[in-house]
Amino acid sequence: MSEFKLSVIIPVYNEVRTLEEIVQRVRAVNINKEIIIVDDGSTDGSRQVEEKLAQLPEVQVYYHERNMGKGAAVRTALQHVTGDAVIIQDADLEYDPRDYHIMLQPFFEGKAKVVYGSRFLGGPRRAMMFWHMVANKFLTFVTNILYDTILSDMETCYKLFATDVIRTIPLHARGFELEPEITAKVLKRGYRIYEVPISYAGREYHEGKKIKGRDAFIAIWTLLKYRFVD
Repeated sequence: MSEFKLSVIIPVYNEVRTLEEIVQRVRAVNINKEIIIVDDGSTDGSRQVEEKLAQLPEVQVYYHERNMGKGAAVRTALQHVTGDAVIIQDADLEYDPRDYHIMLQPFFEGKAKVVYGSRFLGGPRRAMMFWHMVANKFLTFVTNILYDTILSDMETCYKLFATDVIRTIPLHARGFELEPEITAKVLKRGYRIYEVPISYAGREYHEGKKIKGRDAFIAIWTLLKYRFVD
């Protein structure tokens, strides 16, 4: 355990209100880790917070000069990963880093190299917006049909990978289509995804939620496309 290192990727776009808090929550988790922040062209003062956080020994910060999307930010971060496993952590407070231990358990037990934290397996959660829940369920249903699996939450942010797995997957997503692209390519390569229950405190648009209805259509197209190409 002492030699294991977790790489925590935090893509950031205009999260000045929550960024320092989420980094402190990640730091509080008792796991050897590195924190890789990629600022995706923020204009709200996030950069000033990141300059302060960059002084911390386990934090690295990289910048996009313009907003390119969550997928682009994660791809940039992956170039700097040095840990044994990688987890994606949104910069808001929807997902609780205290769940890292739950996510890592099947990894340490040798049960899986890919673990998803599911918001629909009974963990405590703030009620989601109705149409977001419908979209999540539908996209997961489409994933299960196309890729012969039985996931409960394809769109979850909490995706953990062995580093040697994620490095073999060519990623092209620039935006929120990152979630279906990663899932499609993981499953096509024969990795079975292990799901564990996590807590969730979903935000609403006035609190800064960024994903939009059109992203659901992009996700469907992404799932269909990568069923047949790579």
